[in-house]
Amino acid sequence: MTTEFNTEVVKQQIIDFMTGFTIETTPGSAAKTPDYRVHLRPGTEIAVTFLPGSDFADTVATSKRLKEEGFVPLPHFAARSIKSRDEFEGCLKTLQGEVGIEHAVALGGAVDKPLGEFESSMQLLETGLFDKYGIKSIGVAGHPEGSPDINTSGLREALAWKNSFKERTDSYVYIATQFCFEAEPIIAWDKMIQAEGNQLPIHLGVPGLATIKTLLNHAKACGIGSSMRVLTRQAKNITKLLTVKAPDQLVMDLARYHAEDPKCGIKKVHMYPLGGMKKSAAWSYAVTDGDFTVDPKGKGFKVNRDIG
Repeated sequence: MTTEFNTEVVKQQIIDFMTGFTIETTPGSAAKTPDYRVHLRPGTEIAVTFLPGSDFADTVATSKRLKEEGFVPLPHFAARSIKSRDEFEGCLKTLQGEVGIEHAVALGGAVDKPLGEFESSMQLLETGLFDKYGIKSIGVAGHPEGSPDINTSGLREALAWKNSFKERTDSYVYIATQFCFEAEPIIAWDKMIQAEGNQLPIHLGVPGLATIKTLLNHAKACGIGSSMRVLTRQAKNITKLLTVKAPDQLVMDLARYHAEDPKCGIKKVHMYPLGGMKKSAAWSYAVTDGDFTVDPKGKGFKVNRDIG
């Protein structure tokens, strides 16, 4: 990365990096959101998460509603929560019949003991059912800071397998990552996997606006690694716990890396609306609209509009 810092150049880098961001929701959040069109613009890709113990019918209903409101649903399939190949095929068949999806995200799922025959997303992919039901893009898990469920060698083997799978499917396969708080470990991870032969584009997880307390709780639940120390340092008193945390420094640093390193594998930003859809979406659109001011010393940026 270059050492020069031109605020106008960096501003455009940030706009380019954030444009086309995706975001996610849960069926539970959907029940509390009267109309996603109030917060998101037409055509936005919205992942529909599947939490342990959920009913897949809720995923179908949420995906159907999102499509009817003008969005592109990306339903999650959690391997360890699917009891059988027949159930998996039934979920795909229902989604196609009632919604007409073209995109999906295949994950292992946060369940210690599998409910059926699937232990990993790779087993879902190997069935060939995503291709059979016309899925055009598939997100697979990526872990810039490691995973509590898989060791380092296991993660390497899984990523190599997913790259080989890319050659056996008609779908666009990409890496959908957990969210992190620092650019440095993300950049190091990206460079490492590219050096090891990764060919899959990366859709990088970025935490949306939330209080430090919300982020800490969510990060602990997700098993986020070393960059937790950043939030811990910021959470030394109650005032900091009540401060809204924006991912401006993270986005700026990654945007510069994305623009200045031709080998960068990061292609898109995926927002995790940890503090709620309203604020995260409003912040993201302020950025893509260029309605923000870059700190001349490189210490992040600040959106100019009131995001509530």
